[in-house]
Amino acid sequence: MGTTQLESVPEPKYWHLKTVLSEALDHDFAVGEILPNERELAARFGVARATLRQALEQLELEGRLQRRRGVGTTVAPPRVGVAVGSARHSWPGESADGWEAVDAAEALPTAAVLKLLAAGGGSAVSGSVSGSASDAFAADQPVHTVRRTRVTEGQVVAAELLYVPAASVPGLSAIDAPAGPARARAVLRELQRLALDGQDRSVELGSARADDAKELDRLPGAPVLLVTTRYFTAGGTAAVSVATYRADTCRLTFGDEGVEITETRVAS
Repeated sequence: MGTTQLESVPEPKYWHLKTVLSEALDHDFAVGEILPNERELAARFGVARATLRQALEQLELEGRLQRRRGVGTTVAPPRVGVAVGSARHSWPGESADGWEAVDAAEALPTAAVLKLLAAGGGSAVSGSVSGSASDAFAADQPVHTVRRTRVTEGQVVAAELLYVPAASVPGLSAIDAPAGPARARAVLRELQRLALDGQDRSVELGSARADDAKELDRLPGAPVLLVTTRYFTAGGTAAVSVATYRADTCRLTFGDEGVEITETRVAS
């Protein structure tokens, strides 16, 4: 990479630097190669480190770079679309959904979980929700939290927390699976006994919290896609999933059936 003068360009410095770096990634670096450190790059291009970080963050958001713990900033591999989400209505844990059960725990819900469960509200048919369910979930009623991960080529690209009120899986107590993946699968099996009337999904861009970053092998604050899915039965909300996808390896696509999450190949 050669030094480029950035003093007189009309666009923001970080945006112009992003373009210069993107061209360098195409010609001067191989996939998986580690970039020079921030101090060296900032000196080479004559910019402040804050400007450099803005450019690197944009390239990471676009999937051109990956920041990895203990490694540094590396050149990301090309995007290879592999569907990991769809618009079809199905319970989590059904065949070929691509997620691996990790653990499950039962506890009284926090205020945040109560709010999340009540947000969908009311009854639903084919994903259309009406009414209010603000009183449907009580703080003294336990909720099962199922943890699952999505793994591609040995790396976790998404992590999910699935909140299932105990009332949705009343037969669970008869199953002898106290903890771990077996317990998580037991919760999912019981949930699948219900008739699924519909689901809705929302997607937003966010920043990885410390626990998300650790799970996904990212740095705190790394861009992520937050996908919230609510599952409805005739009685209202039966479960809510909050899935965190690595934004450097996943992207949104739009088709006839709505929005899908597609996954890109990750470097080892």
